[in-house]
Amino acid sequence: MRKLSAYDIILAPVITEKSTLVSEANQVVFKVHAEATKPAIKAAVESLFKVKVKAVNTIVRKGKVRIFRYRKAQLSNSKRAIVTLEAGHSIDVTTGL
Repeated sequence: MRKLSAYDIILAPVITEKSTLVSEANQVVFKVHAEATKPAIKAAVESLFKVKVKAVNTIVRKGKVRIFRYRKAQLSNSKRAIVTLEAGHSIDVTTGL
């Protein structure tokens, strides 16, 4: 794996109904680079947002097959990270970096 910077690892916050529900449990969901590992994600979140991370869980969503104008197309895979923060720490994803 090549060396990725913190801004290359964390691509965007995921703002969905489900991700706002898990924010009550002190968790934040991010879209991350496909080659990012859990320790790299933890270090990136801690350095960018100045918070303490308790745990990182990752999900790889497989790309779906869609039909565009009678042609089948394969959407790309995406990787998400659910970051659990220590008590007392929080991230406001509505503000930018």
